[in-house]
Amino acid sequence: MDRRQFLAVSSVGVVAAMAGCVGSALSTDDPANSGDETGSSATDNEITVSAEGEVEAEPDTATVSLGVEATDESAEAVSDELATQSEQLRDAIDDLGIPDENVEEGRYRISPSAAARREEGVDEFAGTHSYQVTIDDVDRVGEVIDAAVSAGADDIGRVNFTLQEETRAALRKDAIDDALATADEEAAHIASNREVELAGTKSVTTNDVRVNSVRHDVEFATSADDGNAPPTEIDADPVTVTASATVVYAFQN
Repeated sequence: MDRRQFLAVSSVGVVAAMAGCVGSALSTDDPANSGDETGSSATDNEITVSAEGEVEAEPDTATVSLGVEATDESAEAVSDELATQSEQLRDAIDDLGIPDENVEEGRYRISPSAAARREEGVDEFAGTHSYQVTIDDVDRVGEVIDAAVSAGADDIGRVNFTLQEETRAALRKDAIDDALATADEEAAHIASNREVELAGTKSVTTNDVRVNSVRHDVEFATSADDGNAPPTEIDADPVTVTASATVVYAFQN
């Protein structure tokens, strides 16, 4: 079997944290206007501040899309080939010590091939069977990809680096703390600029807590040289967690 040499192409989505308090207004009438989309406002001796916070962490889990493909003159033959290849792939995953609950079956499809759809008289079917594998040790992503290819996988898709639920919960709190600290700082600045004095917090609303995972689209090229290809290595950038908060502060003249 040809050796696959993998090339990782990074696609990282990071949301920048921005405080939203530009052009704050101080007022003592129209209590319905307690905030707007541009940032901060105040009514009935209120200053409303919207802010965002962000924290970073190294990813501690990854998901890898793996699959097998087959083509043949009949759907039955394709089904048999997919079954054989899938069994080999699952055995390779088991040999790596990855638990069954970390392997989720994805798409299974058999249909006339592209050539059969283009040309009359061509009897050919194509099939795919995909899996999504969750890896708790992100340093093993390359090892899992190489083992899958050696077992016959010929469809390696996206690798998604993210955070486990326990890590997300902890970083969510840190991101909210950062957003609140930013709001406090901005409210103090607004109060100083308007020559009023803050008199406590009236309400706090948090929303839009987001985990911005790091994605890699994995491409591979076949090579006739089976022994010199290096092990696959994919380095992930940090994962960011962002949160936004809206805080209503009371003030006095």
